Amino acid sequence: MPSLKDVKLQIAGVKKTKQITRAMGMVASAGLRGAQQRIERFRPYANKFNTMLSDLAARTEGADHALLENHEEKKNVLILLITSDRGLCGAFNVNLINTALKLAKAKESEGKKVSFICVGRKGRDAIRKNDFQILSAMTDVMGSLNFQVATSIGNTISHTYTEYNADEVYLVYSEFVSMSRQVPTSMPLLPVVPAESEDTAGGIEYVYEPNVGVLLAELLPRYLNVQIYRGLLDNFASENAARMFAMNNATNNCDEMIGSLTLLFNKTRQTAITNELMDIVGGANALQS
Repeated sequence: MPSLKDVKLQIAGVKKTKQITRAMGMVASAGLRGAQQRIERFRPYANKFNTMLSDLAARTEGADHALLENHEEKKNVLILLITSDRGLCGAFNVNLINTALKLAKAKESEGKKVSFICVGRKGRDAIRKNDFQILSAMTDVMGSLNFQVATSIGNTISHTYTEYNADEVYLVYSEFVSMSRQVPTSMPLLPVVPAESEDTAGGIEYVYEPNVGVLLAELLPRYLNVQIYRGLLDNFASENAARMFAMNNATNNCDEMIGSLTLLFNKTRQTAITNELMDIVGGANALQS
């Protein structure tokens, strides 16, 4: 049985850990409020942009813009993987990395070459260990998240696709559904998937001015940036929610450990008292005899 001093030190250590996890949970909660508001405001715009551009792509030929062109030979696949820079958020990063690697290995089995653009230190380190090519990596950008980050990534992807160094582009991110649910998602970015003819006929009829070529030159790069920015916002909100949930669980575990250690401390102290009493009684009996 451990000594009273050892148990006291353990209790003190767990209490300090509890203070840290509680503080980190509060920081994540504060960050989540702002991130949740941003993605909830931006998501309808991104969805409508996607719907409108899919409808526009269905009305034109792929040759009207390089980003609409469906390459005949699909040899190269580019995956944009968004993760966090820090850990302590449960299985958040592991789920994203597994989703990206599953997609990459499926494309490799089809005989295609897979490369990555990584946003976040955790994803970059994991892809390096799996020997996939990393075209570029960005770290420490989630704290100062702005549209310029998405624009920079979008320009890199556009150049890679138009130079035929990528024939398919996918985005892997965590979709923020609720405080307790974040879904690892992979979605195709390029080429733009045209809307189904049935959906177009049954949905809203769009009237476009000026001509389609001018619109595509303006909207396609912006569409790419919007979808990337939506993925960044979703991922940032999901990261904070996962970290808050993980830190709350860690705080609750600290409470349980403190209770168990306090019980052990009381048992240890009672045992020590009992042993001392037995020594006293034994000594008194020895004197009397």
